[in-house]
Amino acid sequence: MISFLDLKKLNSVYAEQLREACARVIDSGWFIGGQELANFERSFAEYCGVEHCVGVANGLDALTLTLRAWKEMGRLEEGDEVIVPANTYIASVLAITENRLKPVLVEPDPQTFNLSAEGVQAALTDKTRAVVAVHLYGQMADMKGIMALADQHDLLVLEDAAQSHGASIDGRRAGSWGHAAGFSFYPGKNLGALGDAGALATHDEALAKMVRGLGNYGSYRKYENEFQGVNSRLDEIQAAMLSVKLVHLDREIVARRKVATAYLEGIDNPGVRLPHLNAPEQHVWHLFVVRCERREELQRHLHDSGVQTLIHYPIPPHKQQAYSAFGNLSLPLTEAIHREVLSLPISPVMSEDEVQAVVRAVNAFA
Repeated sequence: MISFLDLKKLNSVYAEQLREACARVIDSGWFIGGQELANFERSFAEYCGVEHCVGVANGLDALTLTLRAWKEMGRLEEGDEVIVPANTYIASVLAITENRLKPVLVEPDPQTFNLSAEGVQAALTDKTRAVVAVHLYGQMADMKGIMALADQHDLLVLEDAAQSHGASIDGRRAGSWGHAAGFSFYPGKNLGALGDAGALATHDEALAKMVRGLGNYGSYRKYENEFQGVNSRLDEIQAAMLSVKLVHLDREIVARRKVATAYLEGIDNPGVRLPHLNAPEQHVWHLFVVRCERREELQRHLHDSGVQTLIHYPIPPHKQQAYSAFGNLSLPLTEAIHREVLSLPISPVMSEDEVQAVVRAVNAFA
């Protein structure tokens, strides 16, 4: 069976460096808020092209704490509307409702499945205060158009960059376009930790300070709490693991693009719709997602052919039980996407033989 993502094989490439980094943390005796975190935050901020990075416990917290910080700073108020693509993982919406803000679910661009400037424009009301721009599957949303609208209407823009580490538009990487960006370092991400981890990236020093305080129980000085915060910190071991892997991220992106190119050039099946690519540098291929009206049959065929696939995602947020209040929304494109998408294996450690086996299996689907 060709694994969807062989994390053991992927991390084994750096096994010795990871062990050394872990030992370094153990030998230091310092496990929270130390030099490893400072080093990674500095390196990742530089990589993204921003002034500040704040490590947090996971990607959801990066989004949630950013919106919370904007509330504490008086930039947002309870009940404000936040535009978000309907076709996204539920975390993008959870961060909004956790802060008692109102998500406005917008149909995505029919080619990229990402939020478009036109979609944002159509959803604007006098209560709109922010936009969550999700870079889905590794391809960036239309940040030029979205930021132009944001400037025009004084909107905050939060990039949900959980799937887009290293993607860029005109040389500017994901995380540097909006007023802030939330990153996930879940193990399966292009830059993945060996556990849960996340970060805020921003040019805004005041925002970075606020998020750091909120994630430390609302405290900047031990036992003195200025806000009702939470415990959301990136620990020393995960920061050390990420520092090891960040060095290799661009090389791994090149390898992912090579796999994606082989799929785009080799898959020729009229029943399988390939992903749309705006520009090579905008896409880092966290996922290679095809559409098929007979998805379940295709998935069974690929399984029987020795190819593991996953679905990202089978149920859109507005159809989840958790958001039953949104169940009456009519979002036909989003619903069709979630009925039809299937993710093929893609990884920097896939062999050429494995890639061609996937191509042959997809082409053999009747």
